[in-house]
Amino acid sequence: MEIPFTLEQLQILKAITSEGSFRKAAVSLFLSQPAVSLQIRNLEKHIDIVIFERNKKKVILTDGGILLLKYANRILALCEEAYRALKSLKTLQSGSLIIGASQTIGTYLMPRIIGLFKQRYPNVSIQLQVHSTRKICWAVSNGLVDIAIVGGEIPFELVSILKITPYAEDELALVMAPTHPFVLFKTIKKEDLYKLRFITLNNESTIRRVIEKTLNNSGIDVNRLKIEMELNSVEAIKNAVQSGLGVSFISISAIVKEVEFDLLHIAKVENILIKRVLSVIINPNKYQSKVSESFCDDVLKLFLSLSELQASE
Repeated sequence: MEIPFTLEQLQILKAITSEGSFRKAAVSLFLSQPAVSLQIRNLEKHIDIVIFERNKKKVILTDGGILLLKYANRILALCEEAYRALKSLKTLQSGSLIIGASQTIGTYLMPRIIGLFKQRYPNVSIQLQVHSTRKICWAVSNGLVDIAIVGGEIPFELVSILKITPYAEDELALVMAPTHPFVLFKTIKKEDLYKLRFITLNNESTIRRVIEKTLNNSGIDVNRLKIEMELNSVEAIKNAVQSGLGVSFISISAIVKEVEFDLLHIAKVENILIKRVLSVIINPNKYQSKVSESFCDDVLKLFLSLSELQASE
């Protein structure tokens, strides 16, 4: 079967749609604008489908163009994967790795874990993508991310597709400002949680769902808790708690420095321990480079090394 388009034409198609114009696409690809226009005309001629609506003001894809772009993205992603796989065959001392992580893990754990990995393999190029657990899982399933570490619920529709390996637990502690009156108590009774003002992540947060599920299982009616504020980032919550606006359950990995410098106080709650499982996820149907395999094999060791470092600080 004769293929009616070239990789270069697919690259040009992708560049035009991402840049928003033929001129900008030509600049990004180091081509002349007439050369870009000629390639698109030849492409449309060979597939016998109009890809772009002719509009001088903006680039508009036809239905056929949208369909072709979808496949172009997949084809070019596979080409990049093949190139990286071939490079990784040479030696583990070189190569590249795209790592994904959910928000809290990506912000507080991954930079240090990647730092430890880079000490062993300094010539490996690493790109870190931080998004919600759901987005990262879909990126892994679509081959856009090599390996990911997440702490939230894996989307149900991807559980049977991805290889999910639990490797550690992350504790979520109740934190408050050092000036909070409850700091005087060695242990807070469960019933006292109803007296506190809470600052939480929004309802869509997987961390919040883990917290509420654990509290419910421990006999706490989460609907009775006083939610003072809902914020969209852990950093914003930490700042609000430090300012005395309320208390919050936050991952211990996210408050190491604040606790060390006495900016936040960890309070123990009677008979309640909130933990979530951290998992490594890969797409078993996607080629795993030596770099990816090594990172996957070493991630638990790296996490334990990081835990030891934090304990000694």
